Amino acid sequence: MIASVRGTVTATGPDHAVVEVGGIGLAVQCAPGTLAELRVGAPARLATSLVVREDSLTLYGFADDDAKALFELLQTASGVGPRLAQAVLAVHSPEEVRRAVANADIGALTRVPGIGKKGAERLVLELRDRIGPVPVGTDGAAGVTAGAWPEQVRQALVGLGWTAVQADQAVAAVAETVEGPPPPVPVLLRQAIRLLGRTR
Repeated sequence: MIASVRGTVTATGPDHAVVEVGGIGLAVQCAPGTLAELRVGAPARLATSLVVREDSLTLYGFADDDAKALFELLQTASGVGPRLAQAVLAVHSPEEVRRAVANADIGALTRVPGIGKKGAERLVLELRDRIGPVPVGTDGAAGVTAGAWPEQVRQALVGLGWTAVQADQAVAAVAETVEGPPPPVPVLLRQAIRLLGRTR
């Protein structure tokens, strides 16, 4: 089991990054919010979870061990595979996922592409007693360069399945709410996803 990787980021794509470790480039599947914090040529440490299938070995990467643990917990629920678990963490922070499950917030869970009302209810039923303590507080991630976030959020939305036009509209709507230094990219991305969720 590969529990984490630490090395230089040599490439990034819409849904993955390549981290060079000891001369070997490892392709790591990451949610958009995690990718937004990575820079090509810079060192990075990702908590990882290796998913083994008959025809593939896929390494999923996370900004911290908490997100990784939640990714693995989500997959213990019926009908939740690694891609759906990663989609949950692309839309919500670990704190928001715990809060939604603990409070049976079906509306929050159904904002995740691929989760309907029944799926959300099943998540609550199966994970409520195992989701862990629900923290109180706000996102404490680092800020982001003012000019970089629109394209990062746009690429992330397209990677999650929305069209380029929908992504552009959501980015424009979020931009109107930003005053002064922008919040972290994951916060902006979740805001855009909420806007798109209302228009479905």
